Amino acid sequence: MNRIISSIIFLLFLSFGFAQNGKLLSKRLVDLSKTPIWNTISQDDELKPNFEHLKKLNFYFITYQSDSLKVKGILIEPKNQGKYPVVIFNRGGNRDFGGLTVATMIMYTSKLAEQGYVIIGSNYREKDEFGGADINDVLNLTKTVKDIDKAEPNCIGMFGWSRGGMMTYLALQKSDKIKTAIVGNGVSNLFDTTKMRPEMETNVFAECIPDYWNNKESELKKRSVIYWADELDKNSSLLILCGTNDKRANPEQADQIANKLKEIKYDHELRKFKTDHYFSEYKTELNAMIIDWFDKRLKK
Repeated sequence: MNRIISSIIFLLFLSFGFAQNGKLLSKRLVDLSKTPIWNTISQDDELKPNFEHLKKLNFYFITYQSDSLKVKGILIEPKNQGKYPVVIFNRGGNRDFGGLTVATMIMYTSKLAEQGYVIIGSNYREKDEFGGADINDVLNLTKTVKDIDKAEPNCIGMFGWSRGGMMTYLALQKSDKIKTAIVGNGVSNLFDTTKMRPEMETNVFAECIPDYWNNKESELKKRSVIYWADELDKNSSLLILCGTNDKRANPEQADQIANKLKEIKYDHELRKFKTDHYFSEYKTELNAMIIDWFDKRLKK
């Protein structure tokens, strides 16, 4: 009898936890001068001219609930009062590699935030499944923004880089709340990735994806949009950015998914640049494209 009661209490606890998905648990203002990137963006303890726009923004470390877990992330808000469209930023990397930092958000999203956007990103759960259950940490942010006064929760876009591109594709498969999205040097075919970078299979896929070797084919397909592009939310749209000199994500994957999207008449654009995985020579152009895309597809 005691076991039955304990089981019922446990199930009720789980149900309550999942009902709280997305709940904002903490929000702490960041002092940029106390962050590691400060020496890069400042001179004589003042922001350099190219980073003056940061004076218009507030950065926060946040914790929110996802599948009964406490997940950490970062939030950027314009200082001016108002309601702003939201862009969810999906980081690259895995586990601690490529973790979401203030520096990442400054370099990839602060120019966009300055134009009147709330930016929010997840560091994903500690037990990273590389596109498994951790996709819920992205999806639950669409609920988190309801707890943010300056965020317009019915106007959400998404921006993913590298592994974050895969997370963006998965979000568009599983949610109808993303009005438009941008994928930069994202992976769309993990089978191809295992051939181009065998170390990714042994050091990342096999270590992160549960029971990988016994379920390799099905698990890689689940994470490879090239196999289920027709399941992407038909009311959304995609801008795919590709660096043709990318050594981390095969540039040919961008062509492959763009061709697939063309076949199914999905609203998308592919733009290619002769640059590396990080768009090192095209940072200014990258910011301009991101702002233009979201201004046209999200703000309107």
